[in-house]
Amino acid sequence: MNLEIWHNPRCSKSRQTLALIEAAGIEPRLRRYLDDPPSPDQLEAALDALGLEPWELARLGEPLAAELSLEEIPRDEDGRQEWLAILSANPVLIERPVVLTDDGRGALGRPPDAVEPLLEG
Repeated sequence: MNLEIWHNPRCSKSRQTLALIEAAGIEPRLRRYLDDPPSPDQLEAALDALGLEPWELARLGEPLAAELSLEEIPRDEDGRQEWLAILSANPVLIERPVVLTDDGRGALGRPPDAVEPLLEG
């Protein structure tokens, strides 16, 4: 099985999720998304796998979210492209860790055991 984790090594949930994946005998591809941000198209694909909207993946408690007035961006189809562009340009605003499979499934590792269904194949 091929997994990719959008990983931030400074985040405890990200480290715990990575440890859970490795304990299952899987060596995931590590994407340090803060250094290698996803494009808007890659975000769109990840959101499809997660079953989330971009505003549901945003870390609204980050100071940058307030600076960018994220709360004022429409949470609908009209605002969707703006959300995707902002998250791609400011990856610190992306909730972590995101875990994706090559077959189009995904999970947000909050809590880390939320990724367990992906590990079962």
